[in-house]
Order: sequence, then structure tokens, then C-alpha cells
Amino acid sequence: MSLSLRALTNSGFAGEASGIDLTRPLAREDVRAIDDAMDQYGVLVFHDQRFTDETQMAFSRNFGELEFSNGAELYKERRLPQMEMADISNLDTSGKLRPADDHMRLTALGNRLWHSDASFRAIPAKYSLLSARIVPGVGGNTEFADMRAAYDALDDDLKAEIAELITEHSNAHSREQIGIPKASYGEENQIKLRPVRQRLVRHDARTGRKSLYLSAHIGAIVGWPAPEARMFIRDLIEHATQRKFVYAHAWKPWDLVMWDNRTTMHRARRYNDLGEVRDMRRTTIRGEGVTVEQVQAAA
Repeated sequence: MSLSLRALTNSGFAGEASGIDLTRPLAREDVRAIDDAMDQYGVLVFHDQRFTDETQMAFSRNFGELEFSNGAELYKERRLPQMEMADISNLDTSGKLRPADDHMRLTALGNRLWHSDASFRAIPAKYSLLSARIVPGVGGNTEFADMRAAYDALDDDLKAEIAELITEHSNAHSREQIGIPKASYGEENQIKLRPVRQRLVRHDARTGRKSLYLSAHIGAIVGWPAPEARMFIRDLIEHATQRKFVYAHAWKPWDLVMWDNRTTMHRARRYNDLGEVRDMRRTTIRGEGVTVEQVQAAA
């Protein structure tokens, strides 16, 4: 069978894809069809894809080089052995639920802020691929916001104002918003938390469309006073996450959702993480270039 697509929103943002078993080696034309569908939708939902970690990584490599997960780089404690596999779960290394005061649990609550994966890296992420292995009975959805539609909806004066703006992204900034101090990552990790610079408006050469590049990781706009910059970014995020721009995915076991971090934001939603297991595995495709000439800011 060939790839079949069905829009999941009236706006055409997010699509349901079927007709291909992603757990098996793919023909080149199938990979090209998925790439083209990502250009169209930005978010693709595949049901009943019974991945192992190895087959998920093999499928992901069709689209580029895999990134090491941020958690693998910052923490020695790991439940999953592969550095390329991000453990998006509430489980510790023994497979037990993390307690309320667990540092990694508290840090992971930052995923409930609107963000773009790895925007805090000098070369930010391209695609993310999240596989649902165990899902809670209630809650734990993931919401996605269409940054192309959000950009298109801005008035011409605002588009002109933001056209050349440069922002600074840091994983530490998003976690500080929920009360996780930068120092808690340890002295050895401070250099990894330094802000990197990204364009606020991205242009996709393949589609010709522009999109906002927003994230909770943004702590500054170059040349702006910090309070003004943070309020402006907050206003843009509020604009970009209006319901008309958002698709909410209710997970089923063995769903795979694939999204383009260059044209979307996303966030996890609350669930009973102290009482129910949510076991998700994410692979992330490294981006293909910088958004702006990178200058590392002081920590």
C-alpha cells in the first residue's frame, strides 16, 4: 500500500497517515512521500505502529542524523540505554513511578510549556518522532500549534517589526520559569545551558512559507530590554496558541506522532503522573543548519 492522508483539522494542520508499516525498512518513495506530507501538514499521526526502540531509531534515520537526547547529556541516570532515545516517561531506572519530589520528574514538568524541541541547540531540531508505549487512562494529551498559520495571521506592521529579530534560547530559561534553578544541573553542565541565538521568523525554502519560531526556551531578544522582550514573546505565544491554530492529540498505545519543530510548537498536558504510567519514547532528527550566524551568549 502507499501512503494515505486525511486532514485532522479544518485548517489542514495535522494529518492522519496510513497505508505504510513504519516498523519495516521503507522504500525510497515512501520516505519521500512522508517528507512531502510533513511539508504539507507539519504534524503526522500514524496509528498501530508497534515499534521497538531499535526499529523506531531505524525508521527515524530515514530523515537525517539522530540527536542525543538532552536528558542523556545532562543526567547520568538513564532508564533507556540508547543516547539517541529520549525517555519521555514518569518512570525511574527500575521502572517504578517517580515520587513527587524527584528532580527529573519536576524538570520534566517543563514539557507542559509551549516549546520547540532543541531550539536551545546551535543547530536546532528538524523532526521529532514520539512513540506511545503505555498511556494513562485520562489526560496526557499533546497539543501542537501551527506556527505558519500563526505567522500568516499577523498584520503587516508586526511582520515588518519581527522580520529580522534574533532571540536567545536556553533550556535553563524554560525550567527556571517553573522553579528549577540553573545551578541544579551541576557545574559540569553549565556550558550546555548557555543561550544560543535563533531567528524569530524562519523561512522554509521547500514550501516558500514563513513561520514564527517560538518556544518557552526564549529568554531574550537581542538589543531589547529583558522585560520588554519577555512580554513581547509572551504576547506572540498567546497569539500563536489560539485554539484555531492548535491540534490536540489524544494518545492511544502504539501511536507514532511525527512533527516538524521548524513550523510547530507543542506541549504535554497534565495527567496523574504519580499514579499512572505514561511511557513514551522520542527520537529527534538533527537540523540541517543554523537559523542565524550563531554567537554564544554569556551564561
